[in-house]
Amino acid sequence: MAQTVVTALGVVGVALAVFINFSIHKIEEGHVGVYYRGGALLSSTSDPGYHFQIPGLTTFRSVQTTLQTDEVKNVPCGTSGGVIIYFERIEVVNKLSVSSVFNVVKNYTADYDKTLIYNKIHHELNQFCSVHNLQEVYIDLFDQIDENLKKALQEDLNTLAPGLTVQAVRVTKPKIPETIRKNYEAMEAEKTKLLISIQRQKVVEKEAETERKKAIIEAEKVALVAKIQWEQKVMEKESEKRMSLIEDSTHLAREKAKADAESYKAQMEADSNMKKLTPEYLEMMKYQSIAQNSKIYFGNSIPGIFLDSFGIPSVSASASDGADKGGDKGATGKGKM
Repeated sequence: MAQTVVTALGVVGVALAVFINFSIHKIEEGHVGVYYRGGALLSSTSDPGYHFQIPGLTTFRSVQTTLQTDEVKNVPCGTSGGVIIYFERIEVVNKLSVSSVFNVVKNYTADYDKTLIYNKIHHELNQFCSVHNLQEVYIDLFDQIDENLKKALQEDLNTLAPGLTVQAVRVTKPKIPETIRKNYEAMEAEKTKLLISIQRQKVVEKEAETERKKAIIEAEKVALVAKIQWEQKVMEKESEKRMSLIEDSTHLAREKAKADAESYKAQMEADSNMKKLTPEYLEMMKYQSIAQNSKIYFGNSIPGIFLDSFGIPSVSASASDGADKGGDKGATGKGKM
C-alpha cells in the first residue's frame, strides 16, 4: 500500500514538473509577447521576462520591437525593354513600436513583415523596373532605387500599419545577362580610357598654362623693369628741365632787376635834372660852358658873330680905335664860349 502511494506521488510530481515546465516561458528584452488561445489572439501582451500560460490551451509568439533587418533575396524585375534582371539581396531596416504590436499582429499576424515588407518590395521594385530601361535601372537611376523603395514602403505603412517605420533600404547591384554585362564592362573600360585621356589632356593643358603664365610673368617683369628705367630717365629729364627753367628764371629775374635798377637810376637822374633846370642854374651852366670853351683869334678884329651870340657888346669900335692908335700893330681878341 505504501509503495503504491509513493508511486502515485512520484507520478504527480513528474506531472507537476512537466506542467510547470510547459507553463513558464521567457520573453527576451526588445520583444513583446502575444498570446493565442484556441487559435484566437488574446488582447493581453507581456513585457520581457518570465510568464505563465496554460499548456496545451495557450501559445505565445515573441514579436521584436527593436530595429531589425529583413532580407529579400532574388527579386526578379523586368525592364521596359523586356530584359529580366535579378536583385540578389535587398535589406529593409524597420522598427515596430510597442504600442502598435497588438494591432499589427491582429491584422497581419506575427509574421507581418512577409505581407508588409517582403511582398511590398517585390511589387514596388517591379513597378520601378517596368517604367525604366536597363541602362536607367542598372546605371543611371540605380542610386535612386533604395530611396524610392523606402518612400513607397513608408507611404503604404502609414496607412496599413501605423507604428511600423522603415529606417533604411539597401539594394545590391542587380544581375543582368552575361552578354549585356560584358558589353557594359567593355563600355566601362572605354569610359575609363576616355577619362584617362581627358585627365592626361588636362595635365598637358595645365602644364602649358603654367608655362604660359611663367612666360607672362617673365615678360611682365621685363616690361616693369623697362618701365621703371624709362620713368627714371623721364624724371631725370624733367629734373634737368626744371633746373634749366629755374636757372632761366633766375637769370631773367637778375637781368630784369638790373634793367629795373638802371631804369630807376636813369629816371631818378632825369627827375633830378628836371629839378635842376632852373633859370639860375641854366645861367650858371652857360657861363661855365663859356669859361671852359676859349678860342684865340688872330687878325685885325674879333668876329662879331661870337660876341653877338652871347650878348656881349660889339668891340668893333674899340678895335677900330685901337687900330687908329696902334697903327699897324696886330690886334689880338679873346672870346669865350
